[in-house]
Amino acid sequence: MSSELFHVIEPRAFNRELLDELCDITDRARAMAKERDGAIALQQLLADKRAMLYFTQASTRTFLSFNNACHILGMGTSEIRDPAISSEIKGESFDDSIRTFSSYVDVIVMRTPERGLAGRAAALMDRIPRRVPIINAGSGPDQHPTQALLDIYTLEHSFIGRGGIDGKTIGMMGDLRRGRTVRSLCQLMKNYHDVKLVFISPPSFAMRNDIKKQLAQHKIDFTETQTLDDVLSDLDALYVTRMQSEWDVDGESLKINLGEFSIGPAEMQLLREDAVVMHPLPRGPEIDPAVDDDSRAVYWRQERNGMWMRVALLIKIFGVEAQLAS
Repeated sequence: MSSELFHVIEPRAFNRELLDELCDITDRARAMAKERDGAIALQQLLADKRAMLYFTQASTRTFLSFNNACHILGMGTSEIRDPAISSEIKGESFDDSIRTFSSYVDVIVMRTPERGLAGRAAALMDRIPRRVPIINAGSGPDQHPTQALLDIYTLEHSFIGRGGIDGKTIGMMGDLRRGRTVRSLCQLMKNYHDVKLVFISPPSFAMRNDIKKQLAQHKIDFTETQTLDDVLSDLDALYVTRMQSEWDVDGESLKINLGEFSIGPAEMQLLREDAVVMHPLPRGPEIDPAVDDDSRAVYWRQERNGMWMRVALLIKIFGVEAQLAS
């Protein structure tokens, strides 16, 4: 039986059934869009719906992918990308702003520099008569559930013919302490069998204990190292992240030798032929542009997957998946 979906706040709310269904919806929507008649049919699916894109933190890929996902489905969009142009600058409360948005639209997509605001907005929606879905498009250094969904889709397609994500060893490298993408992806690993995680980071940017406790609770094997070369040949996927310098205290990112946590042609020679390299983008010096030409570098494909997974997410939230071509 199909799982229901309304608010999207935390990745740990997703089970395997729902993840598999979202991947299937993504595939079906993409296939439809390749033909003119299919693309037109997609534009009719949610033509009666409107979305608010409330992005008060800088964003390129997440904003554009959600915006275009809405357009693919025929949804009208409104946006606020700077709180200085909203009534919050006049002293309006966050709760009143969200309730105002809900009067005009059918879904609110939020990206904020503060953790917990999407959850607060969802709790508010659950208390008022006009209840609209809240989608967390990134909250502080804490959660990024829709990025985790597109990462799952990318991994599943990268391992198609190899049993999917089950049984794979996935390395995560870089600023793991403040990287909300890797934190969110870790929370979805409970849905897969015999997955092993390898955390590769400087000690000061290691994965936080809350995630490690969750992994231990779900009996997900993980190890930690500071040396990429020691583990690279064991990996099925390497998920690279940048230093999250926007959260720096006293320039702490500048104290790290990024050369030890980067990948270039030399490192690619150690990577298995059937492995992949991922990155949520934007990237810094942690991936040499020369890697782009390697077929195992899937981060540009991963980026495009984001738009289509967000199409699938909106289709599922509004319950129109049965109208897709099979």
